[in-house]
Amino acid sequence: MNSSASRSIEVDLLRGVIFFVIALDHTLSGLLRNITLHSYAYCDAAEGFVFLGGYASAAAYTGVAKARGEIAAKRRFLRRAWQIYRAYLITAALMLVCSAILARGAGLRIDGVVLSRIVLNPLHSLADIALFRRQPTLAGVLPMYVVFALCVPLTAPLARDTPAKALALSFTLWLFAPWLGATLPDATGEGWAFNPFAWQLMFTLGMLCRLHPVSSQFQVSNRGRFLTSAAFCVALAIALFRLRVDVHPTPGYMKQNLAGLRVVSFLAIAWLCAQFVRIGWGRALATRLTCVTTVGQQGLVCFVAGGVVSILTDTCLQFFLSRWSSATLVNWPIRLLGDAFVIVALLFIGHLSAEIKRLQAFRSTEREVIRSMREDYRLQVQR
Repeated sequence: MNSSASRSIEVDLLRGVIFFVIALDHTLSGLLRNITLHSYAYCDAAEGFVFLGGYASAAAYTGVAKARGEIAAKRRFLRRAWQIYRAYLITAALMLVCSAILARGAGLRIDGVVLSRIVLNPLHSLADIALFRRQPTLAGVLPMYVVFALCVPLTAPLARDTPAKALALSFTLWLFAPWLGATLPDATGEGWAFNPFAWQLMFTLGMLCRLHPVSSQFQVSNRGRFLTSAAFCVALAIALFRLRVDVHPTPGYMKQNLAGLRVVSFLAIAWLCAQFVRIGWGRALATRLTCVTTVGQQGLVCFVAGGVVSILTDTCLQFFLSRWSSATLVNWPIRLLGDAFVIVALLFIGHLSAEIKRLQAFRSTEREVIRSMREDYRLQVQR
């Protein structure tokens, strides 16, 4: 991928695709979730989401540090941690509101346990959510991101200056993650949905790939071609095993603590994606699918909004499918229509968010120009 300081449209395209896959995967009654990554690999969009998060964080930190210094870069990520924390609170609130509305209207609940505890003891339960002791559905990945954002000022310089030491430290934390995860604040006894001590390995790999990219010369060398062949064989073997043998793998622990099999599965696919980008197909596709690239550029907005859209769409699908449970010819068009709605809604949200940011930037520039003109006029009057 492009190692320059400029933004990579290939990365934005991949992020956009990941946001769509996350939304479709959480539309449990949809049809397209049956053909997304988790159906033929031991990883899913979560690995890509965290990996590209590390990639983007390293790019942002080094860019700000080079332009304005290390202190400015550290402040940037302190503000970023606060932004993610606010997004977590908004997501948690939206999930609970949706749960309350759906429980009242359709008899369906998203987080019935959390909701019932809030009714019984609102202050204590809300404090648990604010302190990450309870994490409502779809908000569980954001507490981990708050931790990562706070750690970037420490991990980015380490990964930049001593990559081998950074990788060794990250790998060690990953090995001991199940035990370290038990120290995290938790009121459920089940631990965080995403153990940050484990998933930091994926985040660190993303940072290292941005700070120390594999050269194109290596990728086309004999060793590079061997790695490509090996990655293809590993991805194909896992796909065949998933499709033929382990059709319904048990989730939970493997994802919570980022099992080694998931890491291997993701790395094989990631290397193949890197070849896809190297030969230019990624950029060509990104220039044609600008709407998907726009979604990838909007980050938290599309993640939060996509989660709400997928939950509401899935609830509506369950409601309609319960009316025609035996009519297969009616079921699959309804399920496909729900998927189409999720995709269109996410495209609209991404476009709207981009337009709002563009308008805010224009107004900010306009205010700066007016302020500059007033200052020039004041100086002329004083003369």
